[in-house]
Amino acid sequence: MDLSDLKKSIESIIFISDQPVSVDKLSLAFPNVERAQLRKCLKELVEEWEEFSRGFLLSEIAGGFQFRTDPRYSEDISNYNKKVKKFRLSRPALEVTAIIAYKQPVTRVEIESIRGVDSSGVINVLLERRVVEIKGRKEVIGKPFLYGTTAEFLEVFGLKSLNDLPTLKELDEITQNLEPSITPEPESNETTL
Repeated sequence: MDLSDLKKSIESIIFISDQPVSVDKLSLAFPNVERAQLRKCLKELVEEWEEFSRGFLLSEIAGGFQFRTDPRYSEDISNYNKKVKKFRLSRPALEVTAIIAYKQPVTRVEIESIRGVDSSGVINVLLERRVVEIKGRKEVIGKPFLYGTTAEFLEVFGLKSLNDLPTLKELDEITQNLEPSITPEPESNETTL
């Protein structure tokens, strides 16, 4: 198979997939193609779709590749299709999500000791929305659940991996730059799915 056909095949697989497609999954579909060649094709496809400047992009996300609508057009999409739901998280849900993302695996008690308030209801909402999941149990008295983020967390927040989360130092710099112009924030933040 020549490079052009390989890229078209990869593109087709990603297009029909409802989840990000990893290099591992592609290597199963193309057992005679080296991983380096698959990565090269993926890199070229991402660049080509970016150059097209269309309404959707090929993005590396959640450990794989997926076609996603350009975020600049999310409001227009929502106006057209009222069935497209915005992913909304309350301020407490964002706090708990951030704690889990940075401290995982973490127990409810550990989350509550950081926040200073009961977080069981918020954790249940995040579990229902599949942003976090139970990763196991901590080997202490009572064996409490350990929580961690999911691949859907990465998709919702547009991250390739947890390594893309800003460092605590970067977060501190961001908040310091925002302090002079602090304005009240809305009760919920949203990201389009």
